[in-house]
Amino acid sequence: MVKNKKPFILVLIFLLAMTFGILFSVSSSFADDTKAKESFNTALKLEKEGKLDDALMAYKACITLDPNYIDAYINMGAIYFQKKQYDKALSVYKTVTEKDKKSVTAFENLGKVQYALRKYAEAEISFKTAINLDNKNTDLYKELGKVYYKKRNYKEVIQTLDKYHKLGGSDYITYFMLGKAYQKIDKPMKAIEALKKSIQLKKDFYSSYSALGQIYLAQGKYVNAASAFKKALKVSPNKYRAAYNYAIAVESNNPKDYATNIKNWTKFVTLAKKYPRAKQDVAIAEQHIKDLKKAQKAAALQ
Repeated sequence: MVKNKKPFILVLIFLLAMTFGILFSVSSSFADDTKAKESFNTALKLEKEGKLDDALMAYKACITLDPNYIDAYINMGAIYFQKKQYDKALSVYKTVTEKDKKSVTAFENLGKVQYALRKYAEAEISFKTAINLDNKNTDLYKELGKVYYKKRNYKEVIQTLDKYHKLGGSDYITYFMLGKAYQKIDKPMKAIEALKKSIQLKKDFYSSYSALGQIYLAQGKYVNAASAFKKALKVSPNKYRAAYNYAIAVESNNPKDYATNIKNWTKFVTLAKKYPRAKQDVAIAEQHIKDLKKAQKAAALQ
């Protein structure tokens, strides 16, 4: 009987040891998860207080305890992005997308970092991946549209931003890009419509007024062009290129109004002299002012 019990006792001891071993492993894992959560919450608090370097250390501690804590990676990458440490942010978000291939936020943020680094082809892939994961996310279409705009793929800009607007997105910068894209493919009426919407949404955005003025100038609609460039100058009084275009539009509409034209070209010269790259334009304008003054005197003698 003793011989028969001994193997049974040994088996029982082995099973108990295995049970306690498993319990110890689970308990240890639970402790690490708890500490990781504590580190994450500490990092959030530090980040809200503006202590970004300390927050980074806390996020790193969280990841050390739990290498798959996705939110910690995402927040850490966001801090690097905020600090303009784009290479570090890039590394973090690449890691996240490898660990979680269905994280829309990770692919979106990866695309934003790649965009900041001017890696437009890579950013395009990241934003497209994010869209495939969430095709109702309006912001993704905006970000992809910005990439196409930088790549000068104007037809893609139009398609992507039209989708953005149909999904309910609406802001001045997307309508500006849409207007410029239509301008580039020689659809001025659609360009004007988009630029006017941009201006409605942000009345002090210089670039939309300037682009609108350029279209009117090319169409020979000098009064409209002058009006657009005048508004551009009101928004940004030191933009010498707007002053140049305004002078052209006004003179084209009324070439014999010498006093007004001399005044406008003189204003351009005053602004442009501050910029070395405008040196040639300034020289041409100064000569033109002299010619206008001669024509003014000649007209006065008649």
